[in-house]
Amino acid sequence: MTGWRKIDFAFVAPALIIFVVFLVYPVISSFYYSFTDWNGLNPTISMVGVDNYKKLSQDSQVWNALWNTLTFAFFVTIFQNVISLMLAVLLDHVGRAYRVLRVLFLIPTLISALAIGFIWSYMYGPISGVINTLLELVGLQSWTQDWLGDTKWSMTSIIFTNIWQWVGFSLIIYLAGLQGVSSELKEAADIDGAGAWKKFVHITFPLIAPAFTINIIMTMIGSLKVFDIIYVMTKGGPGDATTSIAILLYKQAFNFNQMGYGTAIAVVLFAIILILSLVLITYLRRREVQS
Repeated sequence: MTGWRKIDFAFVAPALIIFVVFLVYPVISSFYYSFTDWNGLNPTISMVGVDNYKKLSQDSQVWNALWNTLTFAFFVTIFQNVISLMLAVLLDHVGRAYRVLRVLFLIPTLISALAIGFIWSYMYGPISGVINTLLELVGLQSWTQDWLGDTKWSMTSIIFTNIWQWVGFSLIIYLAGLQGVSSELKEAADIDGAGAWKKFVHITFPLIAPAFTINIIMTMIGSLKVFDIIYVMTKGGPGDATTSIAILLYKQAFNFNQMGYGTAIAVVLFAIILILSLVLITYLRRREVQS
């Protein structure tokens, strides 16, 4: 190894060590522990083969958590991107207020999920919560709900909170894409008599397709891994109505000391995210080229 190569490696080494210790090793060890009955405390570890995977395939809690996770990810990915794209298009035409509004929409993303969860839990309160109080003030008592304690509304309430927090993040990415749309193309479309909708469909949206791809993938991955906002607001309740895969693996690993089984659930979640990400990236990238 030459002197220059040694210097280059010295600069890269710290980041490489951090990457291996905090990412590569945990991932590899997770696959190993998923084939054991380790409880997280006992130094003696016994291999159980694929028993953990057989167990989770027959575990109704796993299937319920998977359904909740996919439901959460589907609605968050769709509505967060629709709302943020609409806001981005509107903000792209507001002139001087653009910078101020952009910062205001970004503020919720800078607040921790812990704080967001506590704030919205208070707002959703069935007795003194802000939402029910406002509904009563305007004469809509029949609309009041136990937003987090009712199985019909708990998941919807968390989905809304998550979108409220992260819509600003997607908004910024769309705004960055819109800044790259040539004004000359828009002017040419105006001369040809194209309406606002046709300009958006045939000019704007194809040109911001990369931003759309990034937002869809990032929103989907973040939604499939959801843990903090649910844990703070409902801890997976009422019952198992809002239990996600991440919440379930946490309970199995740390509440019931079934580290091997919890790790097997984590591996399944990893596989789901990997497969869905590859499928979506392939489809969306192909769509970008066709656009």
